[in-house]
Amino acid sequence: MDGKTVGYAAFLEFYSIFQGRAGLFLDDIYVWPHVRKQGMGQTLFAHVTRMAWNENYFCMRWEILDWNSPAIEFYKRLDAVFLDEWKAVMFIGYALQAAAK
Repeated sequence: MDGKTVGYAAFLEFYSIFQGRAGLFLDDIYVWPHVRKQGMGQTLFAHVTRMAWNENYFCMRWEILDWNSPAIEFYKRLDAVFLDEWKAVMFIGYALQAAAK
């Protein structure tokens, strides 16, 4: 898009005790609404996966909301592995404060 920013990907390294090495966690990927449906998201996603591969991470991992059908279908077409047996868990607000006591 003529060198203009059309979105972003936020990611970080994490360590897996199970694998004994680092992986890449994709926290967010976003494409500006006016350029969606032009392959920009797929290009951005592919760039991050290449980074993960080139840096020798054992995996790239991300989370997706169960109601986001278009994204789920997109990732299925890419042969992503869905970790249905894993549950995301977190403390927010009061629960975090109470657990910290």
